[in-house]
Amino acid sequence: MKESEEIVAVPSRSDRMRSVQMPVMGFVADLMRNNPGTISLGQGVVHYGPPDRALEAARQAVTLPNTHGYGYVIGRSKLRSAFAQKLNAENHLDPGYEVVVTAGSNMAFFVSLLAVTSPGDEVILLVPYYFNHEMATHIAGCKPVLISLGDSLTPDVDTIAHAITPRTRAIVTISPNNPTGIVYAPDTLRAINDLCAAHGIYHMSDEAYEYFTFDGAVHYSPGSAHGAHVHTISLFSMSKAYGMAGWRLGYMAVPPHILADIRKIQDTNQICPAMISQTMALAALEDGADYCRQYMDSMADVRTMVKERLSTVKAPVTVSPSEGAFYFLLSVETELDAKALTTRLIQEYGVAVIPGDTFGMTDGTYLRVAYGALQVSTLTEALNRLVKGLEALVG
Repeated sequence: MKESEEIVAVPSRSDRMRSVQMPVMGFVADLMRNNPGTISLGQGVVHYGPPDRALEAARQAVTLPNTHGYGYVIGRSKLRSAFAQKLNAENHLDPGYEVVVTAGSNMAFFVSLLAVTSPGDEVILLVPYYFNHEMATHIAGCKPVLISLGDSLTPDVDTIAHAITPRTRAIVTISPNNPTGIVYAPDTLRAINDLCAAHGIYHMSDEAYEYFTFDGAVHYSPGSAHGAHVHTISLFSMSKAYGMAGWRLGYMAVPPHILADIRKIQDTNQICPAMISQTMALAALEDGADYCRQYMDSMADVRTMVKERLSTVKAPVTVSPSEGAFYFLLSVETELDAKALTTRLIQEYGVAVIPGDTFGMTDGTYLRVAYGALQVSTLTEALNRLVKGLEALVG
């Protein structure tokens, strides 16, 4: 070795992070960039933006000095009060919880997860899970305990009960569900909540799609059960209903005894939710749920169109009986795995979906189709491409 050469020791990666899957949206986005003209049925967002009054509030906030400084770690008191009024009036949450404003419901989940677990603890996730929940569980140093929902795509409470061990700290539910679109029955969610109460563990209830229900399905907040404020963490978002995904604003209702730890985590992680986003959220709440609901009739029509078009596929494809959110889960009989099928649909047919293995659906080939982000004309073309691709690749 020459004297001028130096030995450079490369620091090792985190062992904890090796078990965390790569974000699927980046995988799909890279494929789309390499295949211009691809239409996306992958991104889980709505086609509309924030209310006009929220946009106007943001424009005015830009000129205000307090927009550019730090805010209160768990959110502005006026906004927290507005969320509390909403949670009381619409979700009927059991009194006694604390409201925390976060940078989206993803942040709410991660912050609360860190507050209630220690490394090595177990968190029960129902498969298919939301991929960021599974990723966050690994990052927190915990073990995801995966419970398959089976062909019904609905929880079986007895199966969940048998999975509880002394290391279990939480059970996570998502209703309306991402990625299936299934809306869990109130009795099922109540039974899971009772199970958590009996075992002294937390029920983490993700309700980001609370307003997106169809065919008479009813959204139920398990935090509304008597005494639920002691063990239920209810997660909500402004991203979907108010078209504010890029503004990163969510909120949660948490048991008072974990608030001090949540303050520590949130202060360390983000200091405070973005001030301008909080201003927008407060203005958006003046429109309230009616803002989202004005789009529900047209979205219901789009949902019916998507369901009918997918039913015409001349290929071995089963479509989930979605009653909520804006997703359908497709089960495809093929030798191709989900990522390979997704790749070929993008490269050969110009349509993007999300591979089901990222949601833990590894026993077969599954695809998530999202229909909330596109106008009807573009959606029609995307569905034509998807049907053509499925019939050619797996028919």
